[in-house]
Amino acid sequence: MAEFLLLYLLIVNALGFVLMLVDKFKAKKNLWRIPEATLMMVAAIGGSVGSLIGMYTVRHKTKHRKFTVGIPLILVVQVVLAVWILLL
Repeated sequence: MAEFLLLYLLIVNALGFVLMLVDKFKAKKNLWRIPEATLMMVAAIGGSVGSLIGMYTVRHKTKHRKFTVGIPLILVVQVVLAVWILLL
C-alpha cells in the first residue's frame, strides 16, 4: 500500500510540475491554455509540491494570489492531514 501511495504521489507531482511548464510555454506562444481549475485540481489531489516547484521554476502564475497563496495552503492542509492520519 505504501509503495502505491508513493508511486501515486510521484506521478501526480510530476504531472503538476509538467502542467506548469506546459502552461507557461503556451502562454508565451499565445496558444490554448490549461484551465486554472485543472492546475489547482492537480495540486489538490496530491500534486501541490510539484505544482509549487514548477510554478517558481518557470515563474508561472506567481503574480496570482490564487496560486501563490492557494497552492501553499493546499500543501499545508495535505501535510496536516497526512500527519493526522499517521498518528491515528
